[in-house]
Amino acid sequence: MTVQQPPAADPAVAPRPPALSPSRAADFRRCPLLYRFRAVDRLPEPPSKAQVRGTLVHAVLERLFALPAPDRTPEAARALLGPAWDELDAAGAAGDLFDGAADPAFATWLDSATALLDTYFALEDPARVPAAAVEERIETVLHGASGPVPLRGILDPLDQGPGGALRVVDYKTGAVPGEGFEGPALFQLKFYALAVLLARGRMPEELRLLYLSGGTALSYRPDTDELYRFARLLDAVWAAIGRAAPDGDFRPNRGPACRSCDHRARCPAWDGTPPPYPGWPGSGGGPLRQA
Repeated sequence: MTVQQPPAADPAVAPRPPALSPSRAADFRRCPLLYRFRAVDRLPEPPSKAQVRGTLVHAVLERLFALPAPDRTPEAARALLGPAWDELDAAGAAGDLFDGAADPAFATWLDSATALLDTYFALEDPARVPAAAVEERIETVLHGASGPVPLRGILDPLDQGPGGALRVVDYKTGAVPGEGFEGPALFQLKFYALAVLLARGRMPEELRLLYLSGGTALSYRPDTDELYRFARLLDAVWAAIGRAAPDGDFRPNRGPACRSCDHRARCPAWDGTPPPYPGWPGSGGGPLRQA
């Protein structure tokens, strides 16, 4: 799924009420204050080269799947790389990462994106993938024990095979996790499997992770009971967000991930001061369940 940084808030535009996405659910479980900064304050974060490379590769694959199946070749993917980069660069997605196209670091970085695309073709043949949806926004509602839970995200290719069988695929451009550390990635896949089940009324037959940096594929088949247990977890996360939302009681959770956090200077766990709580978007700061 596409890696996206939250844009800076525009005071002229009414904020959209937050919903649970895989990233925001993971943020809250890791650090409620980080969730607040990203989902409520929507504080800008400087992009990293790895994040922008992931966005670029996803953009190329999206364009690739828009081509007729026989035209989805490695050569076509490489030809799409330049136009996709130009579009991202024009939108300011890369920030100040490079000093123009003549920057030697840019050429090296672009080569690394090309290598990820080549690895993708080694893992699967897109000409044989019957994609039912590519980079498609999905929004649905989980009716949990605590109330409605809005779910939102962007699907990588949702494949539909013979007989209508569905397969959720996620492209990962970061490092392959060590054995026993696949949890965050599987959390994301389960989220999308549940969202597809709720939105389409059909259980995906397979969840598949493609790690383009290491040429590794991970797949497993969910069952209904497993997704119902996962639904209860999301319901509990949203309920906890709801309890914190009225007064902004999103507390920091200090841990190893703090080392790479962009918000340490404003985090009380590191002697910083958060900005004033702006209130829950779309509710005037009222309880989340009334949003």
